[in-house]
Amino acid sequence: MEREESLEETSSVFKALGNPTRLRILTLVSTAGRPLHIKGVSRHLAMDYAAVYRHVRILEAVGLLKIYEVGRSRVLSIAHPEALAALLGTAEFIAPKA
Repeated sequence: MEREESLEETSSVFKALGNPTRLRILTLVSTAGRPLHIKGVSRHLAMDYAAVYRHVRILEAVGLLKIYEVGRSRVLSIAHPEALAALLGTAEFIAPKA
């Protein structure tokens, strides 16, 4: 039973990573070198704030992003930078090359 729960949690992380918009958000935040406001992320991606926020909540739920309240703003940072870099690096390594 415990193993099944672990597999479900792992699956949810990969499911979250399987969306190109979420990968763009993670890449943007991880390469910024500092936490970013969700409004700035939505402007950079030319997306509606609400749509970006829905993606961000999914990434937060699986432990990839942290959301901080700063005044009336929401600020994003990568929860585990080294782990994210390893995951993305591995995906790049095994992805078929064109």
